[in-house]
Amino acid sequence: MRANDNNPYVQMLRMVSRTFTLSIEQLPGEIRDAVMLAYLLLRVSDCLEDHPTMEASRKVALLELWSDILAGKQPPQALTSRITDLDPTDPEVYVAQNADCLIDLLNAQPPDVAGFIIERVQETTLGMARWQRQGPHVTTEADLDDYMHQVAGLVGYLLTDIFSWYSPRIRQRKDYLLPLSREFGLALQTVNVIRGLRRDYERGWIFVPRTFLAQVGITADQLFAPGFEDKALEVVKMLADKAERHLQNGLEYIKTLPRTQHRIRLFCVWPLFFAVRTLAISRDNLNVLRDEAKMSRTEVKAIVRDTTLLGWSNRWLNRYYSTLNRPIY
Repeated sequence: MRANDNNPYVQMLRMVSRTFTLSIEQLPGEIRDAVMLAYLLLRVSDCLEDHPTMEASRKVALLELWSDILAGKQPPQALTSRITDLDPTDPEVYVAQNADCLIDLLNAQPPDVAGFIIERVQETTLGMARWQRQGPHVTTEADLDDYMHQVAGLVGYLLTDIFSWYSPRIRQRKDYLLPLSREFGLALQTVNVIRGLRRDYERGWIFVPRTFLAQVGITADQLFAPGFEDKALEVVKMLADKAERHLQNGLEYIKTLPRTQHRIRLFCVWPLFFAVRTLAISRDNLNVLRDEAKMSRTEVKAIVRDTTLLGWSNRWLNRYYSTLNRPIY
């Protein structure tokens, strides 16, 4: 079931992400709005963290202000009035500049759901602020995991909160699901790190642990320099192996969800399997260092079609995961 095309929040959602729009719009109606709202609130945080021309000190101040707004300590206009200089044709900026509308929708949510959303989005936002204050220094894998927990692991917690509120059967499994939901978030974010290696480097961030670089004997700059391709691909392989470990746990998360909640399972299956296929394309592929490696639209449509028909079966999900994970070279 598709969401109302005239809904301004749906229009915002479609502006910022085609992939997650696909997943969110087919959720059960009782939780569709809550997940859509949570996603849009997080995109405000993303805008403030990722804006390419904003200085880190300003990012920190705005992220901390946004956290106060979520907690009800400041009106949303305190943020929107301070970002009027940003380009509204950027979809994320447009969402941030309409934060007052999002706060109105937040206030209309059931109190329990609003509480989940506020707690997790605040925690993510303040984690982003901490990393902006700290700077683009990822020394160890633990550092990388900490960053990814702030921007993705906590999102896994939030979604599990919402799913558990909606479904008594999921609520019964929540203690088992929560650590897997963090792994799910880390899986998607590790694949995003691989996809965005070049783009992040060009904006001054390297999300590759220095310990990974040291193991093959190169520097961060040499990761993208001619003549170091073989060693650079060794580093990509380390990241890919890490992503694979997280993805396996993400698959376990999906298989733990009740088969009767097929639409919630699909919401999780699609981004996970897109990430699995993207990872397979990225392995041993120099394009991840020069630009990025992408799935084709045909592959996206095939995954959506096949999982919609058969994604209720855990045995089939295992087989399909293995098929998508086959290297293309």
